[in-house]
Amino acid sequence: MAASVVDTPHAPTPLRAAVRTEHLTKIYGKGEATVHALDRVTLEIAAGQYTAIMGQSGSGKSTLLHCIAGLDSPSGGRVWIGDTEITALADKPLTLVRREAVGFVFQSFNLLPTLDAKDNILLPLKLAGKKPDQAWYDQVVDVLALRDRLTHRPSELSGGQQQRVAVARAMITKPTVIFADEPTGALDSASGTALLTFLRHSVDQLGQTVVMVTHDAQAASFADRTIRLADGQVVADERRK
Repeated sequence: MAASVVDTPHAPTPLRAAVRTEHLTKIYGKGEATVHALDRVTLEIAAGQYTAIMGQSGSGKSTLLHCIAGLDSPSGGRVWIGDTEITALADKPLTLVRREAVGFVFQSFNLLPTLDAKDNILLPLKLAGKKPDQAWYDQVVDVLALRDRLTHRPSELSGGQQQRVAVARAMITKPTVIFADEPTGALDSASGTALLTFLRHSVDQLGQTVVMVTHDAQAASFADRTIRLADGQVVADERRK
């Protein structure tokens, strides 16, 4: 069942697909040491939904995330983010796509310790020389329950609060898609559940698209769809009814 999307003028523009791949392949090594981390993976990930990618260690799930996010170059195949084929881009335009169309949430938060929560959230816009959309900023801050933490630096925040700041930073540019790589990995159970709930709210209330790599079935249960990989191939594609 697709997540409901709030129709507001500040929500990201809906697209038929946020991410598409065609015969996506990633090969490491040569000869007998050759490893097919991804083996001709073809996928379409819907916009406005929460998708989880699961698999055992070595299944290719992190490689898939890195390739579709433009962080790594595939050995073959094609990737689109929105309507842009990123596998056809040179370094400079690819960097621009990553900056404007993609948000990243990592396990280690990656906040700047000298900046307070507000400045960490707004950092991508500052680096791009853009002014924030105040209405969108207010929506993001309120959905992630950060209003009373905006003047706190990372050292003054709990792990869960830091990760919510990282999610807000990823969302502030109104990206086509947010990629989250094991976002609960450094959190305790309660903080992890809270973060997954906030990601769910960002889809349902703000129309965001989230693609999350996780090894945790409980984390994946928050998603609309779970894609399972093994040996670089999709072996299951489960949708919430």
